[in-house]
Parts: sequence; structure tokens; C-alpha cells
Amino acid sequence: PEWLWLSTGVRSLDHCTEALCSINSTYFSDGYAKAGIELLVDGLKRVKANPDDLDARLKCQTGCWMGCATVSMMVHYGASHAIGHVLGGTADVPHGYTSCINLPYVLKWNEQTIPEKCAAVSKAYGRPDMPAHEVVDEVIRGLGMPRTLGDVDFPMEKLQQVSELAMQDPWTGTNPRKIGGPADVMEILTMAVEGKPNKANMVN
Repeated sequence: PEWLWLSTGVRSLDHCTEALCSINSTYFSDGYAKAGIELLVDGLKRVKANPDDLDARLKCQTGCWMGCATVSMMVHYGASHAIGHVLGGTADVPHGYTSCINLPYVLKWNEQTIPEKCAAVSKAYGRPDMPAHEVVDEVIRGLGMPRTLGDVDFPMEKLQQVSELAMQDPWTGTNPRKIGGPADVMEILTMAVEGKPNKANMVN
């Protein structure tokens, strides 16, 4: 299904993007992450425009592999992944969708701590003139993916539970900007609640 291909493609972008922002990234992992982003951004846009574009699909699959390779390099990810694990576990939000929602807000929250890494993200996405969170938001919206928790009908009464459980995920502890407790997680979740919806433009 189109929604599954595109949303899990964004999950792969999440791997690459959080690898590029990682507290223990290396020149080697950065090379994989940047190349993966370039392949995925172009490939995903082309697949959405023409599902029969096999070269675009190959780009997506290659970019996905490059993102996965950063995991094998023991590169630590951050809050987008950590919160995403809990959103899926508490409310069955599909794994790809959690990246579509979380990643731009986490980038925005982290930017004050890692401005140079966020600038590298913008450059990798081909838009060095824009803040990283805006660039990534633009790509995700353009693919017809969700951008708020409301877009996926998340039960808002579970927000506090998510903020608490997220503290148990190991990648919360490796987020570039220190997450000191559930209140910090709630700041990110609040952005995901109050952001601009994209439900009307979501693909099936």
C-alpha cells in the first residue's frame, strides 16, 4: 500500500537523520546517513508521483539499507525513535507514522543544543537555507503523511503515560539534548498535538 511504503520510507529517513544528529556519530556513519537521506528524499518523492518508477523504488530500498547500516555501527538515536516506540506500544500507531509525526518536532526541540548538526541535516535534505525541522516537515507533508497525533486519532488521555514510559527507552537517554524527565518528553508531545494537521492530505 502507498501509505505503508511512504511512511516506512520516512522511518528510514528517521534512522538517517537521527544518526546524523547522534551524540556518537562518526565520519563513516555520517557518510552513510547523508547518502541515505539523498536517496530517500528523491526516491520517495518520485514513487509518490509514479508508483511504477522502479528506479525510484530501488533508491528507496538502497537508502533504507544505508539507514539500517548506521544501527550496526552502534550509532545512538534519539527521542524520535524513543517516543515512537512508546506511541506504537500504547496506541498501536504504525511505526512509520510515528517517525512522520515525531521527527520534525524532535529536531526543533534539539536544535538549540546541536545547531551545526541540524544545519548538516538541512544540507543533506537539499535545503541549507531552511531550519532542519522545517525542511523535514515539508518533505513529510509533501508525501501525504501525518504530522500530528490527531492525524492518527491518538487517544490524548494517554499522553502522560507515553511521557513516563518514554523515559525507559534507552534512546531517550542518548538524545542530543538532555531529556531530564517526563516533562521534557511532554514538551515534544505537546508540539505533536498542537502542530499543523495534515490529515486532509494523507494518502491511503
